[in-house]
Amino acid sequence: MKSRYLKQNIWYSILLLLSIIVISFVFGIIIYLFIKGGPALSWEFISQKPSAGMREGGILPAILGTLYLIIGTVIIALPVGVFSAIYLNEYARKNRLTRIIRLSIINMSGVPSVVFGLFGLGFFVMFLKFGKSILSGCLTLGFLILPIIITASEEALKSVPDTYRNASFALGANKWQTVVRVVLPQALPGIITGSVIGIGRAAGETAPIIFTVVAFSQPNLPNSIFSQVMALPYHLYVLATQLPNAPEDKQWGTALVLLIIVLFFTVIGAAIRARARMRRRE
Repeated sequence: MKSRYLKQNIWYSILLLLSIIVISFVFGIIIYLFIKGGPALSWEFISQKPSAGMREGGILPAILGTLYLIIGTVIIALPVGVFSAIYLNEYARKNRLTRIIRLSIINMSGVPSVVFGLFGLGFFVMFLKFGKSILSGCLTLGFLILPIIITASEEALKSVPDTYRNASFALGANKWQTVVRVVLPQALPGIITGSVIGIGRAAGETAPIIFTVVAFSQPNLPNSIFSQVMALPYHLYVLATQLPNAPEDKQWGTALVLLIIVLFFTVIGAAIRARARMRRRE
């Protein structure tokens, strides 16, 4: 008995140590970004357009372009992902076809983002003739994060006990009413978690948007979904690799702004998830 508890405590200590190391690295990266990029942050840097070949001025078009892409991607991917998960978990029969579909979704999560970019270029930009535009970029990023949202949403739906469904049926509710009014509210925290992870990945991707939406320099703000935009990930890439003698503080500042945007959406997701959990406990 003592030997079993000793092994358990040893493994617990190892896992705790590894968790502390990982968290320390994450916080170390965040603190380092704030130290290096903090001096570059100013109202002019955030509110002005780039000038002098992007060596001066601000990054307002890149910030707005990133926000457009994130919001558009969520609008496209979240409903499709959630409804797909609802169908697979609540309506689809448990047979070989659904197993193949689930395996395909899981495999799509591991496909390199550059492959999604080439798909977006060939299908949305060239075949559907959307051109390099916000619409093409959002659709491509939506396909990119769709497997994450479907997988997380389905797991959240599976975690809802069947007793909730049976109680709803016993009260006279039909299948769809049970899903919408009982199952979905209970699974909402897990769905939000998957959505936040997907948003974080979409916000930081460079390869897909290179093929489908971003411009090297686009100081004018977009006026439709068929306009090109600048985006923070690609702008950071340009500053770091394409512009000789680009100011280092602007590179770190751009990276810090991108991190802040991702953290902003993460905090919003965490707040919505916490509120959903409180409602579930009531």
